[in-house]
Amino acid sequence: MFSSRFHWDLKPNRLTSLRNEKRAAGDELLDLTESNPTRAGLDYPADEIVSALANPGILTYEPAPAGLTSSREAVAGYYAARGHSIGTGQVLLTASTSEAYAYIFKLLTNPGDEVLVPRPSYPLFEFLASMESVSVRQYPLVYHGGWSIDLAALRERVTPRTRAILLVNPNNPTGSYLKRDELDDLALLARRHELVIVSDEVFADYPFGPDARRVGSLASFAEAPAFVLSGLSKVAALPQLKLGWIVAAGPAAYRKEALAKLEWIADTYLSVGTPVQLAAPRLLALSTAIQEQITRRVRGNLAFVAAALNSNSPCRVLAVEGGWYATLQVPRIRSEEEWCLQLLAEDGVLVQPGFFFDFESEAFLVVSLLTQPRIFQEGICRLLARTLI
Repeated sequence: MFSSRFHWDLKPNRLTSLRNEKRAAGDELLDLTESNPTRAGLDYPADEIVSALANPGILTYEPAPAGLTSSREAVAGYYAARGHSIGTGQVLLTASTSEAYAYIFKLLTNPGDEVLVPRPSYPLFEFLASMESVSVRQYPLVYHGGWSIDLAALRERVTPRTRAILLVNPNNPTGSYLKRDELDDLALLARRHELVIVSDEVFADYPFGPDARRVGSLASFAEAPAFVLSGLSKVAALPQLKLGWIVAAGPAAYRKEALAKLEWIADTYLSVGTPVQLAAPRLLALSTAIQEQITRRVRGNLAFVAAALNSNSPCRVLAVEGGWYATLQVPRIRSEEEWCLQLLAEDGVLVQPGFFFDFESEAFLVVSLLTQPRIFQEGICRLLARTLI
């Protein structure tokens, strides 16, 4: 009766069940998984955001499949401010980055085709790909004091059905950026096998420091077919306003044909709301102040956990270059699931296990650096105290 796409076990896992039980009982939890910026205690310019949405133009419907010109100009301006010159015509608006992935999969793949995705990374790819009848093949990120792509393993995973290489730059949760030499190898691989590079850059505005080796964005990349995905969810910390975008990069001839087909896909759905499109220029202008708050928050929390790991600690925080997350390696005296369950049951601290993000070995715990400092600091102290017991 239902599609075979729904092949996942939808029952809550043990950690989710315990969290729900404790919340239902009224227990106070120190949630170190908070990634919703609207619940993170940020100081939003509320009046200006509301004013940006109060545009009389919302009363007129102009079905523009790629998005309103003014909105796409604002996105192009966002990249220009970061040193990437792109044309307004290279931008296509979507309702979210998830929808952007769906459009990209529709554009590039047939049922049964494959895309390469990083491991560890955010566990959304398999769901998005399955909804388009596409398979994922994982390629490893390896850690040797810093994260890098295992390029040899990636090459081995290319098959005749591979259509795209997906990047998250910086990656979630490792916080690692793509490096220039890695991009050179990826471009060569893409040209050799007629693959497309898809770069998810939603966290690109949150580096922890400069690095000349780093690729900030593929928006102006021209050496192979590529797409860049981002949106207001992280850029302006406004996930509820539902505006994402695709930037077509790569050779001009490829961009032209790809954008024509993407516009056809978008015209089928016309999902992006007029109010947020009209507000986009102002919302992007307001994003700087919000990003500054988030940058101070995540850097401060990262500094706290690094300082808390003294010489007696059996834990370490893995190197992280940007984004909103940090990964702690804890002793393998119990499984990640047991660590998380014990922390929640006995210490009231909620963290995520590494296997949620497909870490290949144990034991890793992932925490959100977006968490309010008071909660974050107390939660980290309890976590570290638990590792000494």
